[in-house]
Amino acid sequence: MRHTTIGLTVLLISLAWSESAEAQDTARYVRYETGASIAWGELEGETVHRLSDAPYLGGSRTGETVALSQAELRAPVDPTQIFMTAFNFRSHITGDPAEYPGLFLVPPSSIIGPEQNIVRPPDARALHYEAEMVVVVGRRAENVSVEDAGDYVFGVAAGNDVSERLWQRNDIQWSRAKGSRTFNAVGPHLVTGLDYDDLDIEGRHNGERVQGENTSDLIFSIDYMLHYVSQYFTLEPGDLIWTGTMGSTRAMEPGDVYEVEVEGVGVLRNRVVQGTR
Repeated sequence: MRHTTIGLTVLLISLAWSESAEAQDTARYVRYETGASIAWGELEGETVHRLSDAPYLGGSRTGETVALSQAELRAPVDPTQIFMTAFNFRSHITGDPAEYPGLFLVPPSSIIGPEQNIVRPPDARALHYEAEMVVVVGRRAENVSVEDAGDYVFGVAAGNDVSERLWQRNDIQWSRAKGSRTFNAVGPHLVTGLDYDDLDIEGRHNGERVQGENTSDLIFSIDYMLHYVSQYFTLEPGDLIWTGTMGSTRAMEPGDVYEVEVEGVGVLRNRVVQGTR
């Protein structure tokens, strides 16, 4: 009995040490607004430590802090380029997967943060949600191999790639359907140190779970996507690669709330409002 107790104690200590080590390897970053300025911060518990610059640009703590309750969170990203992946879950396609990733770009002006409103344009008729994981690039990348791609990933966040299906179907390109103002929500935090190849993604429409899958189910992995994009485009620190959505999607109406939860990242929550002209 004594040996069993000792063995159990050792196991519990080992697990606690492992969890502690994992926690030490994980960092959580935010962009936040206080007054008229927007700053980067590192989140520890309920305290935000202000950074001198974006964390992927070597920003360090300035010594200033603010309580999380006093900080209005913005999207924890500031990209110059946004690359999106189409049809990257088998549950979202019919037929066989493509031989190479479906890739398209949207403008940074489409980005909003947690709790900011998704504005449905007056002429939009089929505004759908798309729960995704968003990858943030940490280093300048050109012609990166799949084997080295992980060295260029800084961290991940949750994203909602809002899509106007009629525009997507009828326009020559997807720029308007996927990249209009407020169409790409990101947040709530940018997290480093997670195993991005094995994270659950869940989407909830007005509280109902309507999407859910794991990043291990991606047709083209995160490392492959970064490798692929870098063969044709020069990736800069802070650029985004969206990994694609899963399952089927439905239209959102004004007043609806959509939540995207990525394991280890948190819950991104946004409400849809009707736009006017």
